[in-house]
Amino acid sequence: MPRRSLALALAALLLPAAAQADDLLQSYQNARSNDPQYASAEANRAVSAELPVRARSVLLPNIGGSVGSTRYDDGMGAVRTGSWGVNLKQSLFDFGSYKSLQGAKAQDRASGFTLEAAGQSLITRTASAYFNVLVQLETLAAAEAAETALKKQFDFASKRLEVGLAPITDVYEAQAQYDAARANTLLARNAAQDAYQALLEITNTPTGNLKALPDDFKPALPAEKDANAWVATALANNPGLKAQQASLDAAESSVAAARAGHLPTLGLQASYGKAIPSLYDPAFIGANKATTSVGLTLNIPIFAGGATQSNVRSALAQRDAAADALEQTKRSIERSTRSAYQAVMAGISEVEARRLAVVSAQSAYDASQVGLEVGTRTVLDVLTNQRNLFAAQQAYAQAKYSFLLSRLQLAQAAGTLDVAGLEDINRLLTADKPIDKSISAR
Repeated sequence: MPRRSLALALAALLLPAAAQADDLLQSYQNARSNDPQYASAEANRAVSAELPVRARSVLLPNIGGSVGSTRYDDGMGAVRTGSWGVNLKQSLFDFGSYKSLQGAKAQDRASGFTLEAAGQSLITRTASAYFNVLVQLETLAAAEAAETALKKQFDFASKRLEVGLAPITDVYEAQAQYDAARANTLLARNAAQDAYQALLEITNTPTGNLKALPDDFKPALPAEKDANAWVATALANNPGLKAQQASLDAAESSVAAARAGHLPTLGLQASYGKAIPSLYDPAFIGANKATTSVGLTLNIPIFAGGATQSNVRSALAQRDAAADALEQTKRSIERSTRSAYQAVMAGISEVEARRLAVVSAQSAYDASQVGLEVGTRTVLDVLTNQRNLFAAQQAYAQAKYSFLLSRLQLAQAAGTLDVAGLEDINRLLTADKPIDKSISAR
């Protein structure tokens, strides 16, 4: 009896957890931990973080040690001698290495901005996959409702044909529409399954329940209503643009480093060592002395076979390519920012228009059904209105979530997208949307 009570208590504790929906924020957190694309960006960031370390090492002291042992036969027996030493090298003037360090730091900054851009992209990729699941689930529900309604129309037309109240063409038309609806349901189910798998690809976390928009959702205007202001914000904050600027800085440093091939370098060298003679060889008596040396090395390049000039030309071409890439990124960001802004502004009107279209299509469908019963409408009228209702429901679902995604994409283009922005969207998703096991099965 106690064991059974414990089992029931555990089951009661587990039920709320099983019923809890994975909202958009939870899906993003799962993606942050499991998405291989973002993990790859983090790994690349770690690689780039080591570039300044290696570049700086050329300018720091280089200390090494050596130990040697020699064995030879002098005719009287084997003789062993040994030695040890420590040497130090320190660069005093190496303009090329200094510029290479600056370039490595710029590459490291570019990598940091690239990771920031990857983080913002992860938010929009997760949201896009999440919203697509919701759209496909609503499309599937509408398709199933249409299939059920068209099956009733087909049965109704068949009965009217039996009693001589409808022509055979009504039955054929209803049959054709019903068969098409069955096909649409199959396609909608496949699309929902694929959308779920796409979300799972990012989060790697199965779920049986999502959070969706409520029926009374009303889209809101963005805080900033000027497209030019959004563009200015994007040009100042977009991490992708900052990464390209840092890449150009790195290319400029590479040009300076290549030109430094014509400059001399100055280095300090110091060493200390001892020779350890054999205790059994009279020739080495008193030879156990330390040796110390300190000197400066000046290297002056005179002619390198044209390699230095070639390196300069190559670095200049890479700098030009980086400058062109920066300009292209600026133009692309300006266009994408304006496009996202227009999508948000147009989406507000579109969502409301699509909602009203569903209301009108539902009213037309209901009226045509009543008209069919009293003989003022034909089966074809009902089928046409049913098809229009299905299309309106599908377009409304797409418009709602496209608007939310456009809001995130606008913030991403402006470089201001963060988890707080995602939380704002997540708070709008208050309706539970269960996922049928046939959709979530792996």
